[in-house]
This record gives sequence, C-alpha cells and structure tokens, in this order.
Amino acid sequence: MDQIPPRVTAAAVWTGSGVDVRNVPIPELDAGEVLVRVRLATVCGSDLHTVMGRRSAACPSVLGHEAVGDIVATGPDTGAEVGQRVIWSVTVACGECPRCRSGLTAKCLSVRKVGHEPFDGDWPLSGSYAAHVVLPRGTTIAVVPDTLPDAVAAPAACATATVMATLEAAGELTGRRVLIGGAGMLGLTAVAACATAGADVQVVDRNADRMELATRFGGRTSDGGPVDVAIDYTGSCAAVADALGRLDIGGTLVLAGSVTPGPSLAVDPETVVRRWLTITGVHNYEPRHLHRAVKFLDETREHYPWEALVVPPVELKQIASALNPPPPGKLRTAICP
Repeated sequence: MDQIPPRVTAAAVWTGSGVDVRNVPIPELDAGEVLVRVRLATVCGSDLHTVMGRRSAACPSVLGHEAVGDIVATGPDTGAEVGQRVIWSVTVACGECPRCRSGLTAKCLSVRKVGHEPFDGDWPLSGSYAAHVVLPRGTTIAVVPDTLPDAVAAPAACATATVMATLEAAGELTGRRVLIGGAGMLGLTAVAACATAGADVQVVDRNADRMELATRFGGRTSDGGPVDVAIDYTGSCAAVADALGRLDIGGTLVLAGSVTPGPSLAVDPETVVRRWLTITGVHNYEPRHLHRAVKFLDETREHYPWEALVVPPVELKQIASALNPPPPGKLRTAICP
C-alpha cells in the first residue's frame, strides 16, 4: 500500500426520506482497490429522480456517480498512483464473464455501480456524496489534465461518457443532419459534440431555458424536416416516435433516455426494411468512452462554457439543498465534500 489512508470519513447516507451526514469507517484496501478523496461531485438527474421517489435505488446507500477527486491511497496491484486527479466509471465489471469478454463490460453479468450499492453491503463507500470513495478492482479510472476544472471534469463520469457512447452508435456525423431530443446535460453535450464533428444539429426540448443554452453549444431549433441521425435522451415515447418518423433513407435512431418502463412504441418492420433504418440503444458506456469524454471536454473547454452549467458547490453538510433541480440556465448542482 502506497500510503496509510484515513480511518474515518464523512458520508451522506440516503435513508429513503432524506440524507444523513455521518462519520463512516474507511475499510482496509484490498488488491486492486483505490481510495479517492472527493474534490467535487455533481448531481445527476437520476439521483434527483431517486430522492423524489421516481426511481428505485438501494436504500440506505451513498448516492453520487459524477465526481472528480485525488487518489490518496491504493491497495496492492492497482496501477494507479497516489496524487493523481481522476474521474472514474459508473460501472464496475468483473472482466471475465462472456459479456465482458465480448466487449460489453457495461452489461457485465455481475456488474456493480458507483453510487448504487447498499450502504449495509460489502461496499458501503460506493457513492461520491462523501469525502472519500472506494473504487474496487474493475473500475475504470481516467486521469484529469490540469487544464480541466473540477466542475467540468465531474460530469464526464456519467453524462459526457454516455454521450460518447451514443455518438459511437450513431456513426459518421460530419455533414449529417442530426436531431437531439432533450437539452439536459447529456443532450447539450451531444449538441456540442455533434457540432464539433461538423453536423447540422437540431434540438427539441420543451424547456425554453435549455433551448437557449442549446444555441450557445452549436445547436438550432428543430425545423421538423428529415434527419440522418436522431438521438433521444428524453425517454418520452412521443419524442421517440417523432424522431423515428423523421429519419430519412438510411437513417439511424439511437435511444439513450428510455431507462424506465413506459408505453410501447409501434414500429412498422416494412418501413424499417424499405428505408434502411437502424434503431439501436445505449445504456452506460465502455472504458474507452470515459477517456474520450475527458479528451473531448479538454479540447473544447475554450469553445463552450462548460463550467457555467454547474452551480457553485455547497458543503457536504448542506447536501439537501443540492438535491433539487438546478435553477434556470444551469444543468448541475454540486457538492464539495
């Protein structure tokens, strides 16, 4: 072990009715494990859905899966270095099951997830709403360059990396007509990434403030015409149906927002065949997408106002105030444990 870690840390434990900030023991690190001191954590929309009762989650648990921090200690055989500023993947894969061996580690048969594990289980410090988080073997870790502010780096662990996966599924973007459904953090990131790739990017969102943001990140209001690529982050059946209906010959529809049960969507197989359409889904992401996310944010940090999307962080003891939707013009609240 490179360094003796602290024995106790502060963690915000989700109890089902609120968060309880308490002192929590830090376990001894096993082989492949890394202890990170959290510098800043952003609040993903899925965690807001959890605390609002719209999404089931382990309870009690330490939530939080978008964060940046400093490695302060490592167990044997990690490859990580104390002192590195890093972000880490949401999923933790075994690396050995058939899905992992086929390249689908995000759907590992025994997948565990940062910020999703029970506090009373064998990985209590799994979430980023804490002063320290333990990263088990199988967690992808990406080093953050000094040029990237904490508030820009933290969302990369979920929003930006997921977008990188959806763009890979979408295929070639240069010169293509792209429709982005939803202008939250994922949608806005996709707008910027598609615009950077040379696409003509149209955006649909019912929120006027988010539509205004979309124009600052390379998008424009949808004209209702045909598109080559449609990417949906809304999860709305109506939005997905509209996007599917707008695909031109050879078009591709990528679904990333449909992560909760909803109404079925009618798909005409003859239309799919005759129009050479592709419909695909993306859930979570692979290690390469996390590294691409960091690279993309660093390359575009002077072109797009990423940091302006995040509310100034509050202390961990004030976390309850951060577990609310961000104000107009912002897409993430933040915590500085």
